Amino acid sequence: MPDSASKTSDIKLRVDAAVKDAMRARAKQRLGVLRLLMAEFKRIEVDERITLDDERVLAILDKMTKQRNDSLAQYQAAGRVDLADQEAFEIALIKEFLPAALDEAAVAELVTRAIEDAGATSMQAMGQVMALLRPQIQGRADVGKVSALVKSRLTRA
Repeated sequence: MPDSASKTSDIKLRVDAAVKDAMRARAKQRLGVLRLLMAEFKRIEVDERITLDDERVLAILDKMTKQRNDSLAQYQAAGRVDLADQEAFEIALIKEFLPAALDEAAVAELVTRAIEDAGATSMQAMGQVMALLRPQIQGRADVGKVSALVKSRLTRA
């Protein structure tokens, strides 16, 4: 992968450093989760023959967080406290590498600005608005909730 060093993800490098720290500290549970993250990064890099950038790493971490949130809800509903605790641990660990979450006011401001920038007046522009928003909210807000907010704003327009 020539000249890909300039595009290497800072977040991926932080995860790699955390793996080494966890090995030194003999933090078995933490190390296991970090290795899962690195394995997923490597799998995508090999499958797609790319070097991951921060935007793509955030998308991967977002997806992994969502999967774990779904599992957490299922484990809690089934009364499996042990498995729910593991999922909660993994979610907390993944969130260490995500940027600070946006509050509702910041999300609303971004949605308003994206609708204005896209010149959106109806649901037909939903895709355009979401395309503008996705890089700004990736890893910082729930895309599904943002999408619902955009939808409600566009149906009122």
